[in-house]
Amino acid sequence: MMYVISFLTDFFQILLYTLRDVAPILILIVFFQLVVLKQPIPHLKRVVLGGVYVVLGLAFFLLGLEKALFPIGEIMATQLSDPSFLGTTAGEQLDWKSYYWIYIFAALIGFSTTIAEPALIAVAMKANEVSTGTISQWGLRITVAMGVAFALALGTFRIVTGTPLYLYIMGGYIVVIIQSIFAPKKLIALAYDSGGVTTSTVTVPLVAALGIGLSSAVPGRNPAIDGFGLIAFASVFPIISVLGYTQFMHLRVKLFNKIRKP
Repeated sequence: MMYVISFLTDFFQILLYTLRDVAPILILIVFFQLVVLKQPIPHLKRVVLGGVYVVLGLAFFLLGLEKALFPIGEIMATQLSDPSFLGTTAGEQLDWKSYYWIYIFAALIGFSTTIAEPALIAVAMKANEVSTGTISQWGLRITVAMGVAFALALGTFRIVTGTPLYLYIMGGYIVVIIQSIFAPKKLIALAYDSGGVTTSTVTVPLVAALGIGLSSAVPGRNPAIDGFGLIAFASVFPIISVLGYTQFMHLRVKLFNKIRKP
């Protein structure tokens, strides 16, 4: 009974915070519709019902983050880097190769959360629609997911080794700039958007919790300094993977056309 009361208290508190955050957006939309455009709100009942669903959905989602996703990410990172699991004594400084399960877990969680990312699904659907089927929904989603998987594996390696974050991010963006020069111009914007939409509702909570949990468990790491930065990896490296995919497909088409010429 106490658990139910605590759950309801947390939910209503988060619901109030959500209403406070959503209210400026609603006020802005209503103001422009009624004052600037001087038009009635179309399908008012449907809009009101949709607004209620949005607020309730956000509240439940934020509650789920607090009660489930954040703790799961931290617990998994702590367990996989625990000295008893690694077969060492507490406080012993380990070689980076000892944390290979962390790299594997980070890559798999990055791939799976990206595949389930609603924002990426929306972009992939629109890209498929605009390109009249040339860009495959699953092809784009899997390419981005592979980029995130590599990014999180590399990001957890950075946390374990304690190397500076800026070196990886600068190196990643240098690669992106070089790729952008040679990639098909029509798909550069899509690649950049694909990198942005990966860091959204599903991926960010688990990635942030994973980074903080891992930095708390690895000896010599500070969660405030080393625990963050994984999301930056998840933003940069999908751009590289999508640009690489478009360059590969472009070269394949060119080679195929050369072979077909008599």
